[in-house]
Amino acid sequence: MKVFLIGYMGSGKSTVGKRLVEKLSRRDETNFDFIDFDKLIEKETGKTITEIFDSDGEEKFRLLEHEYLKKLLNKENAVISLGGGTPCFHNNIQVINNNGISVYLEMSSDSLINRLSKAKNKRPLIRDLNEVDLKSFIEANLEKRKPVYQKANHIIQSDQLSTDVIIEKIMKVIKKEK
Repeated sequence: MKVFLIGYMGSGKSTVGKRLVEKLSRRDETNFDFIDFDKLIEKETGKTITEIFDSDGEEKFRLLEHEYLKKLLNKENAVISLGGGTPCFHNNIQVINNNGISVYLEMSSDSLINRLSKAKNKRPLIRDLNEVDLKSFIEANLEKRKPVYQKANHIIQSDQLSTDVIIEKIMKVIKKEK
């Protein structure tokens, strides 16, 4: 079983994913792997996401994402935290939905702005934006990506939810899918 966590950057995919793996491994007495997709790409390429964006551009990065996503399709018992843009390019949402359970961690633009304004330096798409531009960028980008995100198998509106509650909701989704 593969669980793909999708959503905008800053929506909590990595935090939720790490804790979900612990819970699934205990419940099923099976070792589940947590894969932070961006970290996997960094390890495989020997470059940070920022370096890839800077040296090769976004389109090259999106092609790399697609190639590495296809390599994960044979992986079993994994929770995969995808990059915010991964589902939105090269028909990746179909690849994701056809090969696992996809869960969209949906958050409002205000919540995302609040979270991301504190961690801009780690995010190549927003690192150089001031607060006004950050707000405009997130709102416009989220609006563009939302129709793709909403194609996920399951959507969890997670603005006001704790990580534990989100994990419980995902566990219920997984139980139904089995």
